[in-house]
Amino acid sequence: MAQYEPLNYEQPENKLTAIADKIRKDLITKNDFTQRKNEYGVTNSDAISDGDLQGKGTGIFLDTFNGGNSVDKVERVDDIKINQYNSSKPYNINPQ
Repeated sequence: MAQYEPLNYEQPENKLTAIADKIRKDLITKNDFTQRKNEYGVTNSDAISDGDLQGKGTGIFLDTFNGGNSVDKVERVDDIKINQYNSSKPYNINPQ
């Protein structure tokens, strides 16, 4: 039967490890989503498209037309201006 040595994942004490540990601790503390107070989901204020740069969703399943952040909404209007297809000229398989 094969014998396996236990793996040791400990890092040696050096400057890079110390810097990485500090940065990791700083980044983890920025996570403001908690299960009790601010659980992340489709209705969270950071997920809802309400005019800021954060949220992109509407809270409604597969509602892609009304979603997006403030930049997405401006770009969507600009893209519609140059779209040559509309209700009177729809996409067609056999163009005429």
